[in-house]
Amino acid sequence: MMRSILTQSSHRPWPLPRGPWIMTQQWIDLLFAHWPIPIATMRALVPPQLPLDTWEGMAWVGVVPFRMRGVRPRWCPAVPWLSAFPELNVRTYVKLRDRGVEKTGVYFFSLEAANPVAVAIARSTFQLPYFNAQMSLLRTGDTIHYRSHRTHRGAPAAEFVGNYGPTGDVALAQPDSFDAWLTERYALYTVGARGQVLLGEIHHVPWPLQPATAEIEKNSMAAASGITLPDIDPILHFAQRLDVAVWPLRPIEPNL
Repeated sequence: MMRSILTQSSHRPWPLPRGPWIMTQQWIDLLFAHWPIPIATMRALVPPQLPLDTWEGMAWVGVVPFRMRGVRPRWCPAVPWLSAFPELNVRTYVKLRDRGVEKTGVYFFSLEAANPVAVAIARSTFQLPYFNAQMSLLRTGDTIHYRSHRTHRGAPAAEFVGNYGPTGDVALAQPDSFDAWLTERYALYTVGARGQVLLGEIHHVPWPLQPATAEIEKNSMAAASGITLPDIDPILHFAQRLDVAVWPLRPIEPNL
C-alpha cells in the first residue's frame, strides 16, 4: 500500500522528502471544521519564528476530529493497544523556506488522543502538544458521533461533542483553490525548547474530500488555546480515509 502511495507525487507542491519514512498512519472518518481569525489575533498566539500563512487577509483555525488506525513504525506491525485510537487537533497554517523551497504547513495548538502511550511518545519524539483525553467515536450509517474530554493533568479544560458526516460525493480540490489551501499540506512545524524551528514532513495522495454537515453541541477546543471562534458556521469538509507516510522531525535549512 505505501509503495503505491509513494509513486503518486505529482500533486505535491515540492518533491518527496529525502531519506526513508519512519511511520505510517491511516486517518479515518475525519472532519475539517475551519473558522476565520483576524491575523493580529493569530499572530499573538503563534511563535514569532513561524510566519503565518493566510487566505484573503485572514488566518484560519481548524478543529479536526478523526480516528487513527494502523499507526506503526516502519518495518513493525500494527498492534491493537497502540495503533488505533480517536484523535482531535486544533491547528493553524504557517509557511517557511526550507532547502530553497517555501513549504506551507501546519502549526498545532493541541492534539488530543485517547491513548496515553501514544501521547507520551508523540510529546517526546515529535515535540508536539499532545494531551490525554477520554474520547469516543461511533459511526451509525454515514453519521459520526464524536466525544472528547481532555483529562491531561495540568492542562486547560477542553471538550468537543458533536455529530458529523458527508453529504455528497468525493472530489479532489482544484489546485490553488481555498479547499486545497486548507487541506493539501505536507509539513508540520513545531518550535523546540531552545527556540529552534523543527519540520516534520508527510506524504499522502490528494485528499478525497466530501462536502459535510456537522451538529456541534460543545466545542471549547480552540478556547483552550486562547482562540475565540467567531459566531458563524464553520467551513466543513469530510474524508473517509487517508493513508499517510511520516518522516522524522529535523531542523529547517532555510539557506540551502
